[in-house]
Amino acid sequence: MRVGPDFHTQRESWSEHWTSASVEQVTQQEVQPDFRQWWQIFGDENLDQLMAEADAHNGDLKIAGLRVIEARAQLGIALAGRYPQVQQANADVLYSARKRSDGFNPRSGAYWQYAASFSIGWELDFWGRFARAIESADASFFASQANREDVLVLLHAQVADTYFTLRTAQARLRIARENAQLQKRSYAITQRLFKSGESDELDLQQAKTQYLGTLSSIPDLESQIVLARHALSVLLGRPPGPLPELDVQPGKDGVIPLVNRAVLQDVPANLLLRRPDVRAAELQMAAQSALIGVAKADLYPSVSLLGSLVWSASSLTGEPSTLSVVGGPSVTWNLFDHGKITNNVRVQDARLQQLTVTYQNSVREAAREADDAATALIAALQRDTILDDAQGAARRSLTLANTIYREGYSDFERVLDAQRALFAQQDAYIVNRSNAVGSLIALYKALGGGWYTAQPLVDPATREQMQQRTDWGDLLNESTLPSATASPSTGSPR
Repeated sequence: MRVGPDFHTQRESWSEHWTSASVEQVTQQEVQPDFRQWWQIFGDENLDQLMAEADAHNGDLKIAGLRVIEARAQLGIALAGRYPQVQQANADVLYSARKRSDGFNPRSGAYWQYAASFSIGWELDFWGRFARAIESADASFFASQANREDVLVLLHAQVADTYFTLRTAQARLRIARENAQLQKRSYAITQRLFKSGESDELDLQQAKTQYLGTLSSIPDLESQIVLARHALSVLLGRPPGPLPELDVQPGKDGVIPLVNRAVLQDVPANLLLRRPDVRAAELQMAAQSALIGVAKADLYPSVSLLGSLVWSASSLTGEPSTLSVVGGPSVTWNLFDHGKITNNVRVQDARLQQLTVTYQNSVREAAREADDAATALIAALQRDTILDDAQGAARRSLTLANTIYREGYSDFERVLDAQRALFAQQDAYIVNRSNAVGSLIALYKALGGGWYTAQPLVDPATREQMQQRTDWGDLLNESTLPSATASPSTGSPR
């Protein structure tokens, strides 16, 4: 029998039927692209290459893989508890010499004594102590796999977000430089008119102010590009530095994609519950639930089978060697612990309740993140058309303002206003496109997309280094690892 509770998932009723009008509005169920590699929806080869490199070299992902191996070794420790344990093994060799009446003569009275003993004990698992310990270690192992998948979800979202942050900064830099050139020409014109006496100094100073103001935004955008490259380098497992493969290609420096739907292969409620961090929280509950049984087993007597084998011999003539075997049951029961065991059970139960609340909070937080991302995406999509029309109108306004000014029907201030409006609307359009992409990435992350990689838990170089230090047996052999999708403890598989 097993003492302690059998684990049951503590899901709230709403979570299995959760839906959101915002999420439904910006999602559709199709087969392609694969939800595990959602970034393919952008059709960007550079992004695909970055994802592959991050999978192969990111440091956080390597650590997560090694923690899976560590958890598997911990599971091996728990499994060892089911078998008999050698308690003591001794071997002794003694040399003795007797003192005779005629003095000490080691040759006449010396002899050797030999002895060897071997003791073994096997605690019978009447109350399921070892079974519960194995159950806990097993759930912890699967939780470590889910944590690695969560690292993948975060990594892929960070790579995509940083990549499009870089592209957005490049697009904004192009717009700033184009508007700076446009305003520089206006400044040159007002300078020439002022010197010839055809214009007053006010037009000159206003044109100069606007040109320098636009020019001042360029260093900040250039800095954003460098910082985004550094962030990408670290995500890819490189030292901070340039990324020549991402240098701007002519004609593509202002293109920020607009994708108005997230492609899913399941309903959002199921994806929410399969989110790796939610799955890990559920498995941590299962591991803690089993520890209650381990603690409760201490309330009952421990029954063990003990045995000893002792051999002794001597070099003295006529002294026989002896071999004795002793065996039998042993019962140990801690009856007077002053509440120590009972309170340990209570400690484990309180920890389980904490993890239950943590799990429920994780599900609610995941639902909020998905709804927030979908709402932000809807708003960005609605603004996209408006801002596109606005930048078109601003461009036309500048053309008309220049024409009217040249014909003498208005002052130069209207030209400056039109230039300022054009720059602002073009920049706002690009920023909103970036917000739309960021919201789509956040939606995929909130629903747990991107948890797959073809890379092994431990890369070949690390595997070789570890095997040179320690005999790992087959623990580093990924083909012998059970999959997190086959977790037996917590309901349906992935």
